[in-house]
Amino acid sequence: MVTDSVRADVDDHLKEAALGDEAAFARLYDLVAPRVYGLSLRVLRDPAQAEEVCQEVFLEVWRKAARFDPARGSATTWILTLTHRRAVDRVRSAQSAVDRERRSAAATGEVEYDEVAETVTDRLEYRQVRRCLDRLTEIQRQAITLAFYGGHTYRQVGDLLGAALPTVKTRIRDGLIRLRDCLEVAR
Repeated sequence: MVTDSVRADVDDHLKEAALGDEAAFARLYDLVAPRVYGLSLRVLRDPAQAEEVCQEVFLEVWRKAARFDPARGSATTWILTLTHRRAVDRVRSAQSAVDRERRSAAATGEVEYDEVAETVTDRLEYRQVRRCLDRLTEIQRQAITLAFYGGHTYRQVGDLLGAALPTVKTRIRDGLIRLRDCLEVAR
C-alpha cells in the first residue's frame, strides 16, 4: 500500500531527478521499481520482457523527468502510466510480428506444422477457461478480468469497481481458487 509520505517522497525524488540528481533517481527507483516490474509482468507474462520494459521505463523517466506535471497527477501514476503503455505496445508489437509472419506464410503457401493443432488447443482451452469463469460470482469474474486480462493493478481494480483494496484481493484470491479447482476437474 502506498502511503501519503511514500507518494510525497516519490514526487520529491522525481523533481530532484529532473534536476540531474542521480542519488534522488536511485531512491525513486528503489521506491517504484517493484510496482513497475509487477505491472509489466502482469501485462507481458514474461519475466525477461518485464525486466526490459522496467529498464526502458526508468530510462524514459530519467530523460523526461522535467516534463512531469504534478498538477496532472502523482509521479507514481505518471510512471505506471508510462509502464502500462510501453508494456501494451510490446504486446501489440509481438502480435503484429506474428500476424506478419502468418500473412507471409499464407502468401507463399507455407503452413506452420502445428498451426491447426495449436488453434484447436487454444480454442478448447479458451472455452474451458470461459466455462470456469462463468461459474464465478459476477464480482469475482469482474475483478479477475480487470486484473489479469485488463492488466490493472489491484488498486485500480478497486477504483473501477468501487471496492476497498482488501475486498478486491479477497475476491480475486477466492475466484482464482475456484478457477483452479474448476480447471483441475475439467482436465
